[in-house]
Amino acid sequence: METVSYMLEGFGNILAVAPLLAIAAGVFMGILVGAMPGLSPSMGVALLLPFTFRLDPLVGLVMLTAVYLASNYGGSITAVTINTPGTPSAVATAFDGYPLTQQGKAGIGLGHSLVSSVVGGMVGIIILILFARPLAKVAVKMHPAEYFALALFGLTTVASLGGKNWAKAFVAALIGLLINTVGIDPISSVKRFTFGVTNIFDGFDIIPALIGLFALSEVFTKLEARETKGIDVGDAETRKDTWPTLKEYWSHRRVTLQSSVFGTLIGIFPGAGSAIASFLAYDLAKRTSKHPDTFGKGNPEGVCASEAANSASVGGAMVPLLTLGIPGSAATAVLVGALMIHDLVPGPMLFTSNPGLVYGLFASMLVANIFMLFVGGLGGKLWLKVIKISPAVLMPMIIAVAFIGSFAVKNSLFDVAACFVFGVGGWALKRKGYPMAPIVLGMVLGKLAEVNFRRAVIMGGYSVFFTRPASLALLLISVAAFALPFWQAGREKKKAVKGE
Repeated sequence: METVSYMLEGFGNILAVAPLLAIAAGVFMGILVGAMPGLSPSMGVALLLPFTFRLDPLVGLVMLTAVYLASNYGGSITAVTINTPGTPSAVATAFDGYPLTQQGKAGIGLGHSLVSSVVGGMVGIIILILFARPLAKVAVKMHPAEYFALALFGLTTVASLGGKNWAKAFVAALIGLLINTVGIDPISSVKRFTFGVTNIFDGFDIIPALIGLFALSEVFTKLEARETKGIDVGDAETRKDTWPTLKEYWSHRRVTLQSSVFGTLIGIFPGAGSAIASFLAYDLAKRTSKHPDTFGKGNPEGVCASEAANSASVGGAMVPLLTLGIPGSAATAVLVGALMIHDLVPGPMLFTSNPGLVYGLFASMLVANIFMLFVGGLGGKLWLKVIKISPAVLMPMIIAVAFIGSFAVKNSLFDVAACFVFGVGGWALKRKGYPMAPIVLGMVLGKLAEVNFRRAVIMGGYSVFFTRPASLALLLISVAAFALPFWQAGREKKKAVKGE
């Protein structure tokens, strides 16, 4: 009952002109930030942070939170329409979203990405409201051994991402892990593979790498194939039935809710983030699907799983931030600064000293999801116009946006060059049938795995991975997931021999 009364107070605080305008502006800006390759949710929040200095604390925070929430959905727009994920968390969305576009079903991909994002966001926020304190206590007790095992389990998902090409998918993941070793060692501060180049002392930034591997490699592939005709979307701009029907949305309720809960739980673990949540949820959806072979070929379930998980992770990431002051993601790290600017200290005392603000923030996130549904729905025709642009016009635009986005990360021309190199490398690997997603997964999980492995060994030796029940369970699951493609390959080989 106490939570209900606080939530009513929270809704009372935001149902005014200023907070509602801040939410609307935040949603609109967040979608634009997410849709632009190179501008991550954390960058969007950071860019708008200076504009909240003189605002009321609640108004400023609801705007920044709306940007964070909406930008996770915004990344799916370009992922579905032009195979250029606007955010790292939208990479998995492109696996099935873009094939739907190629089949003339862009509206199906965009519709499912929007609705599953809203549902995922709602589930994440409801779990945040109900279980913030107990869930945060569990996450904080996680030992580095468990974090390493979780990262290892994430890496085993490349078997599913690669399909029948699982061997090449593992090689691609190893390439991602190798790229992640470039820079200063996070534990001993030793320089690794830097060759005296100061720009890579911190390693390669994920944003230029992501843009290069997905956007530029796609451009180079199309240039090589001399594709000059735009994709025919038929009358998708005028026909409402090209978007999913209520029955189609309802048919994917299981995978959407499953991924929403899973994404929230992953988001709670500090450092895991929405990208890891979307990859793991996509893999789980594929493993539990009745038609796993259709994933990567335009299965709406893949879009629903990825988008529900990355949006739900926002609510999860807010759990350790608000209850313990520990940011669960890069964007929530910026929000810590926003709270402190307004003389608010995130942590358990915030719930007792300023419950109106905390629950006002919760209420604003629910309202932001509703706003996002309307803005995304009304903008549907606009998103579809993107894919009708002639490649002769679109490809130079993508290259320009890719280079501007890469430069915007650190105002560095080196990042622009890195983006180009990753683009060429991605194009060369694509020609040989290597998938791009496992490379990104290796880069995202590499640091999490390495740092926590070494911390765990320092704290308890190598045996710590097997003496802690949670770590051991995750390791056993990882081994099973790693062995699965070998077992399936052997089974298919036996079937083929019997067939002969």
